[in-house]
Amino acid sequence: MLNFDAVGESLTSPEFSWTDRDVLLYALAVGASLDDATTDLQFTTENTGGVDLQVLPTFGALIAQQAATRPKIGEVPPGMALHAEQAVTLHAPLPVSARVRARCTVQGIFDKTSGALVVSDVDVHDAVTGEALVTARSGTFLRGEGGFGGDRGPRTDWQGPGRAPDTVVSYPTRPDQALLYRLTGDRNPLHSDPALARSRGTDRPILHGMCTYGFTGRALLHALCDSDPRRFVSMSGRFTAPVLPGDVISVSIWDDGGTAQFQTVRADGAVVIDHGVCRYLPAPPQAAK
Repeated sequence: MLNFDAVGESLTSPEFSWTDRDVLLYALAVGASLDDATTDLQFTTENTGGVDLQVLPTFGALIAQQAATRPKIGEVPPGMALHAEQAVTLHAPLPVSARVRARCTVQGIFDKTSGALVVSDVDVHDAVTGEALVTARSGTFLRGEGGFGGDRGPRTDWQGPGRAPDTVVSYPTRPDQALLYRLTGDRNPLHSDPALARSRGTDRPILHGMCTYGFTGRALLHALCDSDPRRFVSMSGRFTAPVLPGDVISVSIWDDGGTAQFQTVRADGAVVIDHGVCRYLPAPPQAAK
């Protein structure tokens, strides 16, 4: 039974913190330095000469997910909740260590007939300075909870560009990628238990959607922002199909200057993240010589 009174409710979390160890682990968990251990060192090492440790922008979505205390939306049977969509907006470059508080607000519970879509926003602020760091919006699809006669929710105006992508970035994933990513905090056995995976209709455990999201964010960061997290503003997309650990995924990017559309696909052509939009800042002018 869904708790519709949760719409509009906000909860502020206890203090949450991370350190450079969490930043380094996250980068490895979303494939940084996988192809070549001498690349991406600004995200995977903290003591390489002449290289300052930086934080991948999609780490902000993970922080919002972990730090939030969420209002109760009702009793949902195990296995009936699916992560349907995710957006993240960076208000400032993420520090390599911080203490934060998060405020989660349920924005809506929408009737999708076969299920309900619960949309929540999480605002993350530095617990010491009060500086806004991240806003993350997530949509969770609750199977079997639709048909209550409610609002279907806002429609998207996303349409494919109708032309070849300007850039395609392809990344392999590791056979043990889900086992690595679960160390960032998501221990859902769907991503590690073979018997459970088979009972849900997959040959083996699937990759976390947020791991695929992190791979995709890394591709966008490198292709659009020259690998500079300070230029990465926001990213949003819908999860449409699973990835199996070991799959190769490709991110097709259509760049319109400051805003880009993207899709992430598996090697078999299945779209795994759709309706993608990324916003970024232009490169700063080069200093005069």
